[in-house]
Amino acid sequence: MNYDLLMEKEIKSLDYTPTILLHACCAPCSSTCLKRLGDYFKITIFFYNPNITDYEEYKKRLEEIKRFISLFKLKYPINIIEGKYDKNAFFNISKGLENVPERGIRCYNCYKLRLVETLKNAESNNFDYFTTTLTLSPFKNTKWINEIGEEISKNSKVKFLNSDFKKHNGYKESIEYSKKYNLYRQNYCGCIYSKRKDD
Repeated sequence: MNYDLLMEKEIKSLDYTPTILLHACCAPCSSTCLKRLGDYFKITIFFYNPNITDYEEYKKRLEEIKRFISLFKLKYPINIIEGKYDKNAFFNISKGLENVPERGIRCYNCYKLRLVETLKNAESNNFDYFTTTLTLSPFKNTKWINEIGEEISKNSKVKFLNSDFKKHNGYKESIEYSKKYNLYRQNYCGCIYSKRKDD
């Protein structure tokens, strides 16, 4: 499935400027996604990442994304909503999966946890669309992410915007933005299990 093409078709079909809630994991990944969507949507970032085990790391990423959007100007202002930080929500969905390799079912559960909460927030605040920056990373399963988004939004008024933000050299572009804005780039996903893999 060409999720990038699906996004392009959806964008071309727009006859107004809709609102979109963009789940974001960090400033570097947000950069390319914001640029790609900025001419077509009024964007609010949703920073919901209970998978980040270390609270200091969580705060560092949150403050960095706030700093970045204060500097990064688009057609419309960028807003931000901070979700609830509850690392137990992540531990609950990863119970029994602690030793599963990265990119396995634990990661699938983590994608779903964050996307479900994003949709709930989008519904509560009457957004037109929701999507996530997670498809920018070459280390994430784009197919899973889009399938989850489509499945959970089937009966919702909020539409899921399919994406594959790594297309068109998106990941490379995020590295260039990181250099330009001196962005903090973490070397692990956020959870204690991904960090353990790198140690």
